[in-house]
Amino acid sequence: MSGVRQSLVIVGAGPRGTGVLERIAANSPDVGGELALDVHLVDPFPPGGGRIWRQEQSPLLWMNSQAQDVTMFTDDTVQLGGPVLPGPALHEWAGIDGRVFADRRSQGDYLRWVYEKAVAGLPAGVVVHHHAQRALRLSGPRGGRQQVWLEGRPRPLLADAVLLTQGHLDAELDEEQQELAAYAERHGLVHLPPDFTADSDLSALAPGQDVLVRGFGLAFVDLMVLLTEGRGGRYEGDRYLPSGHEPVLHVGSRRGVPYRSKIGYDWDAGAGERPPLPRFLGPAQIDELLARDDGFDFRRDVWPLIDKELGFAHYHRLFTAHPERTRVAWDVFEAKYAAAAPLGAELRALVAAAVPDPADRLDLTALDHPLDGVRHASYEELQEGLRGHITADLERRHDPEHSPDLAVFLGLLSVYGQVVRLGDIGAWWHGFFSYLASGPPGPRLRQLLALSRAGVVRFVGADLRITAEDGVFRATSATVPGLRIDARALVEARLPQPTLARTRDQLLRELHDEGAASTPAGLLAVDPADGRILHRDGSAHPRRFALGPHTDARGAGAFTRPRTNSPSFRQNDATARAVLTLLRDLSCRATAA
Repeated sequence: MSGVRQSLVIVGAGPRGTGVLERIAANSPDVGGELALDVHLVDPFPPGGGRIWRQEQSPLLWMNSQAQDVTMFTDDTVQLGGPVLPGPALHEWAGIDGRVFADRRSQGDYLRWVYEKAVAGLPAGVVVHHHAQRALRLSGPRGGRQQVWLEGRPRPLLADAVLLTQGHLDAELDEEQQELAAYAERHGLVHLPPDFTADSDLSALAPGQDVLVRGFGLAFVDLMVLLTEGRGGRYEGDRYLPSGHEPVLHVGSRRGVPYRSKIGYDWDAGAGERPPLPRFLGPAQIDELLARDDGFDFRRDVWPLIDKELGFAHYHRLFTAHPERTRVAWDVFEAKYAAAAPLGAELRALVAAAVPDPADRLDLTALDHPLDGVRHASYEELQEGLRGHITADLERRHDPEHSPDLAVFLGLLSVYGQVVRLGDIGAWWHGFFSYLASGPPGPRLRQLLALSRAGVVRFVGADLRITAEDGVFRATSATVPGLRIDARALVEARLPQPTLARTRDQLLRELHDEGAASTPAGLLAVDPADGRILHRDGSAHPRRFALGPHTDARGAGAFTRPRTNSPSFRQNDATARAVLTLLRDLSCRATAA
């Protein structure tokens, strides 16, 4: 073993940092050799779960995935340079039904076990140290050891390599949020800006108080749970029995509807093959886009391929599992579909001729804008209309007769795994993906219906507009012309945007000020091959790496469904191997010197 001891600092000990540590353990025998290495994990929260998945949060909060769809371990579908080390998915580890939506505390326990297993799998010469502090600054020359300065520590950690895996970040308020916060302070109102709902102080929202909520995604679901069951309410069948401590939530958004329900049946709930994906958006198409001298535009060049890929998944399932609802044989349709231009009139005519029922056709635009053109004459009529929309979505997403929806879900996963190579393609795609593929469990939407019937949740509609005037916050919506709802409290039910310019993470903000490159959307730019941080001159820092949602190599999540060739696992492996190669080379040079 080398007498020269190396040092690696990982800032962020949540699922992403844990995943890279697992890959370091897996690759060490092959790449690292007999390294003598100190790994310093820097995170004020416990390793494994980190902040988001810590055990100390409400047991009422669930995961958004079934337990069988959550793993931290590679399998033979993952295309990586290192060894595959299989391990149990959450339901196998916990000994629970795979269809259960486990609470977040259980996931935190699982992640802690994965962390401990990764540490136990490290070679004898590797020692892990956890520092329950915040990292404040990163300095050091490109060709020398780095210094990581920690809160409350007078001297820095010295590092031969640094990996930044902070995960989701807090952000300073943007201009609109600053104006709303200042208005609230002047008029004695309550304003809760974008935040992680589990960390928000909701005590300022009084029982019976009208509260405007902007955002209808997963942050809203958490808010709904904490302000209802979290305040003593309970469900009996399809009825909600209030405790009397709940505020009244008036919720709206751009779409005006909640995210689509999780699908409530398995693939084998009927005949038909899985769609052979990727078909129209695979590695070859991504290579072609990346090779263009003039770059690419998402709407012009990428979205048509996504639309055609998801359409292929949808119609493959429809024709093979439900042929009685089509007019031609699949092989005939497939040949014409493949030859037709994406988003063109020829493709629309083909579908119209071959699929008689419009309900069996895939229209992504209509899915993304479900209330376009919908107008209600009154607020109460809107409540009935939205309850009908949610009920119809629940019924469809739990009915195997609509199994092309599940094929589209698989298509979305395939597309995400491909487009991650394109880097930062803007926030719209991630929002669209989450809306269709990462919505709430069905039971949560049934609870939402019960809360609506009880009057605890009130729907506002689409194209929600919030203004601050006449001493209150005011909401208007295109869905009910003339509707105006005034309230003295406003909650922004969404996560902060992880931009380098506005992050509250001092280390990342200073890196940006010192020349680290950012994307047009404000994400930290990294080399897609290994996660090395890029400078504005295009060069990659030899000793600094980053992975996660604050970078343009964010992947679809730190953990993933089994057997989906997870892009996050591929990134973790590539970065772990690059870090180990760097440390091995530095150790060899030091030993020789």
